[in-house]
Amino acid sequence: MSRSLRHGALAATAIAFSIVSLSACAAGNNAETLKVRPDNAATSVGTIKIQNANVITQAEPEAEGPAAVAATLFNDGTEDEILESITLPGTDVPVKLQPAKGTGPVEIPAGGRVVLGGKGNASAVIEGGREAAQDGNVQQVVFKLSRTGDVGLGAAVVPATGYYKDFGPSALPEAPAATPSGTPEAGGSETPGAPSGETPESPAAGTEQQDGTEGSTETGTTG
Repeated sequence: MSRSLRHGALAATAIAFSIVSLSACAAGNNAETLKVRPDNAATSVGTIKIQNANVITQAEPEAEGPAAVAATLFNDGTEDEILESITLPGTDVPVKLQPAKGTGPVEIPAGGRVVLGGKGNASAVIEGGREAAQDGNVQQVVFKLSRTGDVGLGAAVVPATGYYKDFGPSALPEAPAATPSGTPEAGGSETPGAPSGETPESPAAGTEQQDGTEGSTETGTTG
């Protein structure tokens, strides 16, 4: 093979290799191609792991009501942990914790987990939802645990729609509509059973009494 042909073959091979490499890089870095979705906030401290942390607001922007913290807390240790509180740095809005059943603390058993948010799970309700977080922002959330201490992370603030619908807070109930009062106006009462403007008549004279005797007797004698 001549020198020129060898150079041409090498150049063609190099170009082909470059195209394949670029294609592979494009596919590898393209999240849409790989169907990769960004993860929700997660962190770990010691034996505690927190995953899928979000602050979920009302589904409708104008809706009044609380927000909620949704997350899953894992305890890889050998001793139980108590979730003592959740705070939102930068705000003074309290977060009310409620276990899945009954009353008492929210416990993360050794080697187990606890889920915040969703039907049948523990809950963390932010009473002043609109005051504490705005959709699209990242809100710092601090979980205080009995043994591990404070574990903080930045959670995305999202409305309770789509995937988050079943994990979000409940809207405030609407006030019942006013019903008209059934009390009659003063001076306008009527006698039941009697037509308007009339009064019930008394029994006519001469009717029989209830004891069977005649209500009237003949007078005078026959001649």
